[in-house]
Amino acid sequence: MSFIRPRFPGERALISGIAVDAVGSGMYIPFSLVFFRHVTGLPLPVIGLVLTVTGLVGIAAVPLVGVAVDRFGARTMQISVYVVRGLSFACFPLADALPVFAVVALLTSVGTRVFPTTQEARIAELAEGTDRDRLQALSRSLGNAGLGAGTLLASVVIAGAGDFGYTVTALVNAASFLLAGLLATCIPAAPRRPPAGPRPRGGYRVVAKDRPFLGLVCANLLVVLGFSALTTLLPLYATDWLDVPEGLVGSAFLLNTVLCAALGVPVAALTRRCFTTRPRAAAVGAALFSLSFLAQAALGTVRPHGVPLLLAGLLGAVFVMTVGEMMYAPSAGALAQFAAPQPLRGRYLATYQLSWSLAYALGPTVFTSLLTVDGRLPWLLVATTATLGSLLLLRVERRLPSGVVAFVPAPAPGSTTTTAAK
Repeated sequence: MSFIRPRFPGERALISGIAVDAVGSGMYIPFSLVFFRHVTGLPLPVIGLVLTVTGLVGIAAVPLVGVAVDRFGARTMQISVYVVRGLSFACFPLADALPVFAVVALLTSVGTRVFPTTQEARIAELAEGTDRDRLQALSRSLGNAGLGAGTLLASVVIAGAGDFGYTVTALVNAASFLLAGLLATCIPAAPRRPPAGPRPRGGYRVVAKDRPFLGLVCANLLVVLGFSALTTLLPLYATDWLDVPEGLVGSAFLLNTVLCAALGVPVAALTRRCFTTRPRAAAVGAALFSLSFLAQAALGTVRPHGVPLLLAGLLGAVFVMTVGEMMYAPSAGALAQFAAPQPLRGRYLATYQLSWSLAYALGPTVFTSLLTVDGRLPWLLVATTATLGSLLLLRVERRLPSGVVAFVPAPAPGSTTTTAAK
């Protein structure tokens, strides 16, 4: 199990925090709307509107946290955001009126949206070489395992405690963030590394002029639009277009979660051995995305008779998509980290994270609109965007330094090696 052996001081605390965070989130996320309806007594359309507006505000806060990371450091901001998230969830039981609910939802949304930037910057501070790729895969694997375990645990709590179980799950999620923040304080500060050059001036203007990096951002936006298809498009497509019983649709999510949790790290390790560069590995993962989406469209065209055949086709396509996800996400995430110059790493990674937020914000509207016309159209759309993203990754590779794109092993602990600069 050498691919999960800690390589730097504090790595166990880092991954333990990721796991604790994921379990807590898994206890809350599937029941958020039900919880708010139970506590506030507000109509679901009002709750949905508040969550949508606060979600947009959370996206707008991502560039601000990028500035804060560059100014105060990723460690400080990661711990601060953990505390904000913990306190906001601890206030959930108090959100029994619209104004309080709006404030709590706003703090929760901001914390949720900005946290990935702080965590990605923290990983980039602590790890070098292929250790970053390994941590990308490990964090996703632990995240999936934690979400699954948390959802199962919450189901047991709610079944046993009734309505009070929703309050328990919110408070446990708050405690998970505070515990993760405590673990983050146990991780030592990042080792000092000599600067690769003078500090760039101009902030986000520098990012806006970095065309290769913006190419990575655009490629990621095109590809991860398909990520949101699993949660927003697949359930509607399976039940309304394929007539798969609602009780069986969850098997697709279960397959994706189990595979990512169990095989995410070894698949990523195998990917690093099979490909010489991160863009090529990510491009192949995106191509598998496209193939799986085309398979969904083909399944919707053939529509074989019988639930077993429909379910087998559905799960087969989800399997291909999951393999693509396990190849794409670690390679693309590490690529963005290496492409971001250290002095402006927070701003660069915040820009990259905006592509994730925008994809998940656009997905539901785009998918539901196309579904009303033809159930196959959304799959053809994401197949096209994933293909374009794959091609763009290969194009951008030629414009990035070899130290950014190549799978170079991390230096041995205690050695002094400077990460390749842009």
